[in-house]
Amino acid sequence: MTRMAMIEAHGGPDVIRIVDRDLPPPGPGEVRMRNTAIGLNFIDTYHRSGLYPVPLPSGLGLEAAGVVDAVGEGVTRFAPGARVATFGPALGAYCDARNVAADALFDLPPAITDDVAAAVLLKGATAEFLVERCATLLPGDTVLVHAAAGGVGHLLVQWLNHLGMVVIGTVGSEEKADRARAAGCDHVIFYKKEDVAKRVRALTGGAGVAVAFDGVGASTWEASLASMAPRGLIISYGNASGPVEGVKLAALNQHGSLFVTRPKLFDYYTLPHERADGMARLFAMIEQGVLKVEIGQRLPLDQAAEAHRLIEGGHTIGSTLLIP
Repeated sequence: MTRMAMIEAHGGPDVIRIVDRDLPPPGPGEVRMRNTAIGLNFIDTYHRSGLYPVPLPSGLGLEAAGVVDAVGEGVTRFAPGARVATFGPALGAYCDARNVAADALFDLPPAITDDVAAAVLLKGATAEFLVERCATLLPGDTVLVHAAAGGVGHLLVQWLNHLGMVVIGTVGSEEKADRARAAGCDHVIFYKKEDVAKRVRALTGGAGVAVAFDGVGASTWEASLASMAPRGLIISYGNASGPVEGVKLAALNQHGSLFVTRPKLFDYYTLPHERADGMARLFAMIEQGVLKVEIGQRLPLDQAAEAHRLIEGGHTIGSTLLIP
């Protein structure tokens, strides 16, 4: 038996139910993974709400760290006792244990704890591909990071600062401003009481930014447009305030021949070498102390619904873990 979070309908956090299910032996190409820590990510709320529809009934969660309990036929890369982690793409990480495709697992280096892996894997891989493979940046470029104290935003700020960028971050409170500055933000903008684009122009001498990293979505789209330097790139990678809709190509022309991309993590972590190289880079950045992973909240698996309320309400700092 395994305990797991399930949804039978899309909706608010109340649709999440913790249920007991039989867990069969792992099939060919699978391992049975016993979770020790589970990562909470904003995309989990999209799967639950139906913004990203999933077939129902469905499990929730992409990210977890744990130990291999058993291996199925044909699995030679892992043995029982191996420390592993995953960030999907299969849903169902909110559980005590489950069967996972071996190809979806990563070995954990000794220096990376289970809690850190579950807290950073998906968000860290997102930061890696956004900075190093989606954007084209040169040291000294000025960039805009929305939600600079959030899960991905906080990692982006650290990564960009390490690479020599001038980082402007938007935040919602003094507490989050302090966190963004500590991560490497050169300038912070309080989006609730300041005109973001106007402040960006003032901070850049009117030039604008080379790249905007926007995981917020609908409510920040116009600010991103108005903050760009000519031929700049807007990377719209999330929908925390709702999806960006009704984009007019003429607006990209009017704001300076801009580029826009709406990337997806798994399109950058498709081939085996892409996955291996991206994860090696992420682990190296952590081991070198470039990325400091902050775990702000730990909740029992039984409180998955409450965890969703907290993250959607903007009441979390750093990463949130569910503990089986």
